[in-house]
Amino acid sequence: MANTVIQTTSDQIHKMKEHYSSVLTGKVPPGAVFSAKPAGCTVTAYKSGKVLFQGSRGEEEASRWGSKVAPKVKKIDKKTTTLPEDFASWSVIGSDEVGTGDFFGPITVVSAYVKREHLELVKELGVQDSKNLTDETIKRIAKDLIQTIPYSLLILHNPKYNELQESGMTQGKIKALLHNKAILNLMDKISPEQPEGILIDQFVEKNTYYKHIASQKKIQRDRVYFSTKGEGMHLSVAAASIIARYAFLKEMDKLSEKAGVTIPKGAGSAVDIAAAKIIKRRGVDSLKNMTKWHFANSDKAIKISRK
Repeated sequence: MANTVIQTTSDQIHKMKEHYSSVLTGKVPPGAVFSAKPAGCTVTAYKSGKVLFQGSRGEEEASRWGSKVAPKVKKIDKKTTTLPEDFASWSVIGSDEVGTGDFFGPITVVSAYVKREHLELVKELGVQDSKNLTDETIKRIAKDLIQTIPYSLLILHNPKYNELQESGMTQGKIKALLHNKAILNLMDKISPEQPEGILIDQFVEKNTYYKHIASQKKIQRDRVYFSTKGEGMHLSVAAASIIARYAFLKEMDKLSEKAGVTIPKGAGSAVDIAAAKIIKRRGVDSLKNMTKWHFANSDKAIKISRK
């Protein structure tokens, strides 16, 4: 879908709303003033002054109101990464995971594709480093995001995670396998279109990553980059992180309902107490199915449950 963004004033947006009054949708996205559907496109005006035109006639419709905004190109600091200097303006598949440090809940891995012409839209939806966002904000942004960009989500539930871990597979290898699969799934989904780059939020060195997945029948190697703090390097990684977090939160809500206990995130003392309650109510086997059993929290919870 073609996308055009213009920057204008609040007065101009008011005039636009009046102009499109007969085709207003009545559904206003987060941060927007109005949304309308004239013939051949959708027009969404945001409080920031940006107006997004989507559809086959989007560019034509936008030309009636102002000049197209050129996406700002974030320069990459060559001292801290090997990414190309203008990488932030590319069309990129970003891949990230959530849940690896949480005792409860699955690992969720997401690959998300943000094309260069979608960068302004993704920014308007509020996409940024998910570590700076509350869970409620992540849920709100993700609901819009999953309707806007292509993505692939993989959820590894703990019974399977424990099986893999007990067979001798490291968490690093598990994550590498999931990332490779998510990327390949998304590549199939957007085919024949090809991204300009693929960025994995780095959790191991490049050579180690490829050793982990060496036995796979199909491996994505072309145009793959690795970078720590990937969410700050390209919006696609930030988008992937938000969708992965959203999926993780939904799974945690399901677990809380199943357990009859509000389950905390992370792996701290509050998690030990909640786990001990589950042992008392449902037994150790039930807890094991909900958790990454090799974490130290397992022994701590068992000890607390015996008091």
